[in-house]
Amino acid sequence: MTNGVTPRRWIALSNPKLSALITRHIGDRWIANLEDELQHLEPLAFDVDFQRDWQTVKADNKRTLADLIKERTAIIVDPHSLFDIQVKRIHEYKRQHLNVLYLVTLYNKLRRDYGAAGPPRTVIFGGKAAPGYRTAKLINAVASTINHDPVVSQVLKVVFLPDFNVKSGHRVYPAADLSEQISTAGKEASGTGNMKFAMNGALTIGTLDAANVEIRDAVGPENFFLFGLTADEVEQRKAEGYTPRSVYLSNPELRETIDLIGSGFFSSGDHGLFQPLVESLLTRDDYMLLADYQSYVDCQQRVRDAYADPNNWTRMSILNSARVGRFSSDRSIREYCRDIWKVRPIAPDGR
Repeated sequence: MTNGVTPRRWIALSNPKLSALITRHIGDRWIANLEDELQHLEPLAFDVDFQRDWQTVKADNKRTLADLIKERTAIIVDPHSLFDIQVKRIHEYKRQHLNVLYLVTLYNKLRRDYGAAGPPRTVIFGGKAAPGYRTAKLINAVASTINHDPVVSQVLKVVFLPDFNVKSGHRVYPAADLSEQISTAGKEASGTGNMKFAMNGALTIGTLDAANVEIRDAVGPENFFLFGLTADEVEQRKAEGYTPRSVYLSNPELRETIDLIGSGFFSSGDHGLFQPLVESLLTRDDYMLLADYQSYVDCQQRVRDAYADPNNWTRMSILNSARVGRFSSDRSIREYCRDIWKVRPIAPDGR
């Protein structure tokens, strides 16, 4: 049974400016009937005035998150940049380190050719991690290097937002332009962060994993940035004898990225700090990062091109919100009651 999230918290409470804009145009019944009512936004996706109002709300939310980032981390980010966000538990199958491989690749490109930057980007991570978990340490190490680079930091910033929780989520989800849902296909049970992002108008870059499949069906393939192997293809590659080192050897850009991480460049010359992570990728790569790497890099180029057209991006954003009403927890609970628990609602006082 597909999970859902409550629109009372994840739109009405956490995104009051968007809530007011929606209510002004379609009334307030959407708060209690998301699946039927939110779709009335769809014709407005092509309305220039509504697009402008939508952009204003998103810009305000991004400024709010930028203020929170500055308060918690002292990092100053550009609210006009693309806010590319991955907030979830730090775990290998959720593949935050695939995102980091892309960041290192992008960093290398920008050091060679600053003109290749495209729209400025702020990449934001958040989530719980075990104290010794190297992926979380790598995120912070790469972030520090990029943010202190006097040239690259003008167009790319990386933030690890500390103590991510529900309260900070109220600021994060409404501000996102891009939602990172990049787990290995076949590994995620469902997930709900992708729903919170989509309801608030973020576009998804993701694999065909868990609720991503249904979100893509709902919003339309043209409004979703798809990359990577399918679950069947993952199993087939493993059955055939997947060898990640061969991928590494055949892709010069990937090889440069991994070699830079292993060299101690991001760890003050400590060659050993990230070597276990590098060895794991080259010898096992249980979650198929290297197999999906090039597809992910290419997909991020499509994101960059799309964001360069603000009106088209806004249209896609509005359609994402308008078409994800079925991911309300109200629908999820109704289906559980009907199909799993076999219970019916009780009308109080004989009504």
